[in-house]
Amino acid sequence: MARILVQTEPFDTAAEQDALWRGHSSVGALVTFVGLMRDLNEDVGVSRMTLEHYPGMTEKALGAIAEEAVSRWSLDGLTIIHRVGRLEPQDPIVFVGVASRHRGDAFRACEFLIDYLKTRAPFWKKERTEEGERWVEARESDDAAAGRWGESEDRVGEAGKR
Repeated sequence: MARILVQTEPFDTAAEQDALWRGHSSVGALVTFVGLMRDLNEDVGVSRMTLEHYPGMTEKALGAIAEEAVSRWSLDGLTIIHRVGRLEPQDPIVFVGVASRHRGDAFRACEFLIDYLKTRAPFWKKERTEEGERWVEARESDDAAAGRWGESEDRVGEAGKR
């Protein structure tokens, strides 16, 4: 049920949304999130970002996060696409789509997935800024957002931070 991709190529948001619900008459709700690269981070201009990961390990961590969402909510479809490599401002970075019979499950699962991707998926970001290159540190606000879902370390694990 879960579709997980880590890729350098851009994705087609509309096509990904269609794939989650078209032909599935039980789906009553579709919630998606698309994260875009910003040209500003912590009040510093950003001209480029490079996203790195460990192939195999990253997909395994994303699969565990998806399994956790499926165990918590009644879902009919789930897609996670995360880009790696060189990105420019306004490039789409991540797509999370959730299909469900009811909007409550879809909204909660999508928000959970984003919160956990930000804190538990092993990706590393390096930004090119006006001040030079820098690695992006984990944020306390992201940890707090993920913390509200309660811990389930036995299923998801602490695979990495970004």
